[in-house]
Amino acid sequence: MIVQAIFKTTGLDCEVVDLGEVEVRGTISVGQMDQLRTGLLEAGLELIDDKKEVLIEKVKNVIVELVHYTDELPKMKNSDYISSKLKYDYTYLANLFSEAEGTTIEKYIIAHKIERAKELLRYDELNLTQISYKLNYSSVAHLSNQFKKVTGVTPSNYKQLKQNGRNTLENV
Repeated sequence: MIVQAIFKTTGLDCEVVDLGEVEVRGTISVGQMDQLRTGLLEAGLELIDDKKEVLIEKVKNVIVELVHYTDELPKMKNSDYISSKLKYDYTYLANLFSEAEGTTIEKYIIAHKIERAKELLRYDELNLTQISYKLNYSSVAHLSNQFKKVTGVTPSNYKQLKQNGRNTLENV
């Protein structure tokens, strides 16, 4: 609604407003583009008009949705899942992502899975076996090894810490 209002005040007619995407009827003048950029920044949003940047944001959104907002990760390779969701060749996406972000898609996924594991550990509703299954790890040992590699502590030690330091999704 905020995005639609900003576009409306700029005099632009939005055809489609979806998470991270807006389709506009007609052309956008330089002045309108500046107004959009300013209006979105004031609302705490950013205008991304570079197609490669947009695609990278889509990759990130698919990963966040996959790891944080699905009850159980699909039992298919992450590469196949991302490729099928975005309708692009995975090698192209991986190269683009690595070039822009300075890390691989797999490392980005691991970072998000560890953040999700931290969240689940903090809630204390699932045991480590259930968490490893939920996050599609092959074993508890695999989860524990990755967890320690990323955080410096084991999941059990993390659970015992008084202040469980989690990162916001934007900072993963």
